[in-house]
Amino acid sequence: METSVQATGPILVLNGPNLNMLGTRQPQIYGSDTLDDVVALCERTAARFGREVVAFQSNHEGALIDRIHQARGVESAIVVNPGGLTHTSVALRDALVIPEVPIVEVHISNVHAREEFRHHSFVSPIATAVIAGLGIQGYAAAIEFLSTRV
Repeated sequence: METSVQATGPILVLNGPNLNMLGTRQPQIYGSDTLDDVVALCERTAARFGREVVAFQSNHEGALIDRIHQARGVESAIVVNPGGLTHTSVALRDALVIPEVPIVEVHISNVHAREEFRHHSFVSPIATAVIAGLGIQGYAAAIEFLSTRV
C-alpha cells in the first residue's frame, strides 16, 4: 500500500486490549517485559533509523479506531498488536485501511500454536507483514522493517 505522508513521518505503535498488563499477565506466554519496555524498545529501534515512534494503547475498541483515524496524513506506518480484537473486530480491520499506510501486525506469542480461535486474524489480510512468536522483539523487527521500507 502506498503511503500518503512523508516517508519520515512517525510510526504509530498501536496496542489493543490487555497489553497494558504485559509483565504481569500470563508471563509464561507473554514474558516479563512491560508495555513501557515495548515502547522503549520501539523508540530505540526507530532512533537507529532517524525515525520517531508514537505509542498508543487502549482497552477500548472505539478509542483504538479513533486513534487510527487520527493517523491519516500524519503517521507514515502502523505497527499494531490488536490483542484479542485480532480475532473478532471487523471494525478495527476496516479502520486500519483508512490511513492508507503500511501496517505490520505483531503478536508476542505464536498465535498459531495456541487455541484454534487465535488462528484467524481480521487484520492479517490487510497487513504488509505479520510477525508472531518473537516476544517483544517482534516490535523491533516491525519498526526496522518499516523504517527501511517507508
